Amino acid sequence: MDLNIRRKSTKTRVTGSLIESYPHDLQMYKLPPLENISLQEFESLALERVTLLRSLATSTTLKGFRIYSEEWVEYIIGELRSQGLKYYAKLCEKSACGTTEADLQARRKDHIAHFILRLAYCRTEELRRWFIARELELFKMRFATMRGDAVESFFKINNLCYTNISDEEKSEIMHFLRESTPYPNLDNMKFYKVKFYEVLDLVKSRRVYLSCGFAYIPHKDFISVLAAQYRTQLKQSLAIACHHLGEIEQDERLVTLLKGLHQSYSGADYSSVKAVVPIESLDSLSVKSFPLCMRQLHEQLRLSHHLKHGGRLQYGLFLKGIGVTLEDSLRFWREEFTRIMELDKFEKQYAYNVRYNYGKEGSKKNYSPFSCLKIINTTVGPGDCHGCPYRHCDISNLKNRLQGYGFNSQAITEIIDMTKKGHFQVACSKYFDAVHHTDLGIGINHPNQYFEESQKIVKGEVKVEVKKEVKSTAVKMEAIDQIEEMDFDEVM
Repeated sequence: MDLNIRRKSTKTRVTGSLIESYPHDLQMYKLPPLENISLQEFESLALERVTLLRSLATSTTLKGFRIYSEEWVEYIIGELRSQGLKYYAKLCEKSACGTTEADLQARRKDHIAHFILRLAYCRTEELRRWFIARELELFKMRFATMRGDAVESFFKINNLCYTNISDEEKSEIMHFLRESTPYPNLDNMKFYKVKFYEVLDLVKSRRVYLSCGFAYIPHKDFISVLAAQYRTQLKQSLAIACHHLGEIEQDERLVTLLKGLHQSYSGADYSSVKAVVPIESLDSLSVKSFPLCMRQLHEQLRLSHHLKHGGRLQYGLFLKGIGVTLEDSLRFWREEFTRIMELDKFEKQYAYNVRYNYGKEGSKKNYSPFSCLKIINTTVGPGDCHGCPYRHCDISNLKNRLQGYGFNSQAITEIIDMTKKGHFQVACSKYFDAVHHTDLGIGINHPNQYFEESQKIVKGEVKVEVKKEVKSTAVKMEAIDQIEEMDFDEVM
């Protein structure tokens, strides 16, 4: 893999060579990029790709869309545009063969970013599993949006020997196609004739017409053939990347970025806040506007009048991010800690850390509050109460805590289900909905984002409909099960 990194930006290749390298919006990523890019572009492309894949990971579980439906695709595209990833939105909107400079640059970024993430996600089986599942989702969605001659062009470019059946043959078997194909308007839909063992998933679900060892699949389901090939290729490529990882990481500039990319946060910066939150309001705010990770830290502090270093750091930076001033923060921690220790001990052992968080001691950096990913991946030891409660707490203890807060059984079940499946941030979103009696399905990526969204509701800046106590969640749970089943199947 030749990703040559240079500190200074280099000129992009001329449009003519870009057309040769990227003739189509959709790629199989068989050949790695062979150009020089700046370290800054390397990092920005990697973070943008991670943002894209995370949007795919949370969209179905939170919003309840059926995966690959038009509504799902429209939601994803809207999310990408709102996050400033317009070139990805363009690629997902209609995969085709445009030749404008914008088209070519979008394909180039897409290609390079994919290979960068291979380096970041090849390290462990868990990371490889997540990456393959997300990349397959993206590939399937983009193939499903192709129209007209774009499909035939994609086959030709990738040397795929598949042609749609003739109108005459289609007319002869139309009766059987209508009975076996779960789509309307088959008259204008292209069908492909492939060996039945290439689409065993469709055969298993009885969604395809079989005759003489061949399967007749519509354009919308042809992705089953390509997905199997793409999955196998990705698994092999990640294994190769992992084997050569030591050579690549000889460049010390890349080591930290690649190792921490899966934990990176690319959202809003909460290191400086204009609003001021008085410490007298923290008790009430913790009940309504604190995520569970911060609420349990606040309650533990009030109960024992002490937190270990990890808890003080996580909670202290959160308070800074919501608008607690340095002076109030010192007073807050002083009042609690001096209930169990002398004032002199607090000033000598703990006040320094509070000032350090605000950039007044040590390196004097303006430290940012921890993101969800950082909290989820933090190390929690015996006696600690920081970290992510959905990741680090025992399920029975978590359930008891939620019951103690008075949540109804349906809300608790949804939170626990997401926790058991490893969707910790989705569980946090369910907790948000339970606290606010809504069904917004907000994607939570940062505790301070949780606080901001909550305050918008509390202050009436966002109008919400109160969620009924009993509400069917069959559609959402079906979509979640689809994701879980796909994540497992796609990497076996």
